[in-house]
Amino acid sequence: MNDFSQRDHNGVTQLRYMVVLEPSEEGFSVSVPGLPGCYSQGSTEPEALQNISDAISEYLEAVKELASKKMVREVEVWV
Repeated sequence: MNDFSQRDHNGVTQLRYMVVLEPSEEGFSVSVPGLPGCYSQGSTEPEALQNISDAISEYLEAVKELASKKMVREVEVWV
């Protein structure tokens, strides 16, 4: 499975990210390998998944804002 995919559903673009969900002392922790620094948690699995969905939206909005301010630039690097 890819880290990310997108589809159009009834005129709305939906994004799908692979997340890593792990049991923790407080419930569940969840991270997004494709989005460095994007983490969340919840006391139940459904709560953790809803929280990471919100975190992904906020993460992408912050990236969009930074890009619009031209504070970052995209550079291609070959390894």
